[in-house]
Amino acid sequence: MIRKLTFSTVYVLNQESAFDFYVNKLGFKVHTDAQFGKDNRWLTVTAPEQPEVEISLLLVAEGEMISKEAVKTLTELIQKGTFGYGGFECNDIYATYEELKGKGVAFAHPPKEEFYGIATVFTDDSGNWFSLTQKQ
Repeated sequence: MIRKLTFSTVYVLNQESAFDFYVNKLGFKVHTDAQFGKDNRWLTVTAPEQPEVEISLLLVAEGEMISKEAVKTLTELIQKGTFGYGGFECNDIYATYEELKGKGVAFAHPPKEEFYGIATVFTDDSGNWFSLTQKQ
């Protein structure tokens, strides 16, 4: 029986840029940063209060898992903001919003009250969308 989720993937267009975004802007911690195979890098980060769940920042590049055609399609979808989506939770959304906005994170709108809490939406440096929520 499956016990838990250990990692999930966010496809990125540039791992160095993604490293900077997730670590230096969002404040995530690097869990693993290692070369594997000839040209592959396994880069995972974790939210500071959830180190048991890794986010793999996987480069969209041709290889064993991704064909040349898939690279083109994934790149287009990510750049259009129509591929990746996830959700993060914080304790003080207004302070977090101001902090991240000050670091250059692009938000769709300021935090607003929704039926599930106070929320806003931002994109990473590749074009993946994320909800930022504070539960009420």
